[in-house]
Amino acid sequence: MRTKHTFRLPPKLAGQLAEYAIRKRVSQALVVETALASFLSPDGADRLEAALSRRLDRLSRQADRLEHHVEISNEALALFVRFWLTSTPPLPDGALAAAQAKGRERYAGFVEALGRRMAKGASLARELSEDVAAQADDADADPA
Repeated sequence: MRTKHTFRLPPKLAGQLAEYAIRKRVSQALVVETALASFLSPDGADRLEAALSRRLDRLSRQADRLEHHVEISNEALALFVRFWLTSTPPLPDGALAAAQAKGRERYAGFVEALGRRMAKGASLARELSEDVAAQADDADADPA
């Protein structure tokens, strides 16, 4: 036994209801009934909180991974800059123009190689984790 209700909806909401019902291939009455049952359910707030908690946990894990990758990138760059600054002697004034031209050429090659690497989906963090795992395997296999 069902009770008939008549109510008015704003045009925008009525349009959204009609579009949703068509998209899901169900009646508008079923959509309204399900929405009301969900809204009036005593555990509705708990379900919403659980869903939000899951989403927040997922976002937190993603932020942690992002932080880890940024830390690896920063450390790799700092290590490279330190090595470069300590091992590269200053150039004499006569060789400066040729060195700058060669530097621009090498930089263009670097940017091109970086573009290819990014297009392939290569990742420094992934390579580092694979290298560390391989070294650990080698250390385990080497009895000496």
